Amino acid sequence: MTSLNDLQITRKWPPRYPDRLQLYTLGTPNGFKISIMLEETGLPYEAHKVSFQTQDQFSPEFLSLNPNGKIPSVIDPAGPGGQPIALFESGAILFYLAEKTGRFMPPGAASRYETLQWLMFQMANIGPIFGQVGFFYKYAGSSYEDKRPLERYATESRRLLKVLNDRLRDRLWTMGNEYSIVDMAIFPWVNGMITHYLAGELVGMDDFPEVTRVLDSFMARPGVQRGMSIP
Repeated sequence: MTSLNDLQITRKWPPRYPDRLQLYTLGTPNGFKISIMLEETGLPYEAHKVSFQTQDQFSPEFLSLNPNGKIPSVIDPAGPGGQPIALFESGAILFYLAEKTGRFMPPGAASRYETLQWLMFQMANIGPIFGQVGFFYKYAGSSYEDKRPLERYATESRRLLKVLNDRLRDRLWTMGNEYSIVDMAIFPWVNGMITHYLAGELVGMDDFPEVTRVLDSFMARPGVQRGMSIP
């Protein structure tokens, strides 16, 4: 790639500021991860709304950027070697932006691998399991007569919250005293469980005071508040 204009996705979402990072997103926990990171770092970016109502995520233009048809995705016109780079998967994008800016991920090799370990914990566990709670508790799955799937995912969510609660004991943030991409990955999902899915009581949030404490700190950050207003 040599120019944003070479990309099919720009035909549907033409950039007004082609020199800025282009973010294709929606107001979901996965989308919030990246808009929060961008607000926290101060990187100039341009946000484009990918509407699920009109199934923008399945349009040929969006699939040309992300063949999995999920948000968020980004194009950085100033990628490695000064060339544009297109990325999907929120964890990969967080890792890329942390490396690009040198922020929100520790520099030491051992600490970096530990940070990636907890980032993968969110990607492989918290996101998929919490999302299933949302489906079976709030969305179409809530009408299913068989409640065993909801019970299964609610039980697993409680287990994951206990893992996180234990991790946060005697720590300001997930990785210690420093706020990181791991917190940006985890806490939009925790907040969504409570405020969007309205499932806090279902998963027993009152039993996890350390999670609640760090969630409150997370939600108080100005960068988080700005990022959660995008798009």
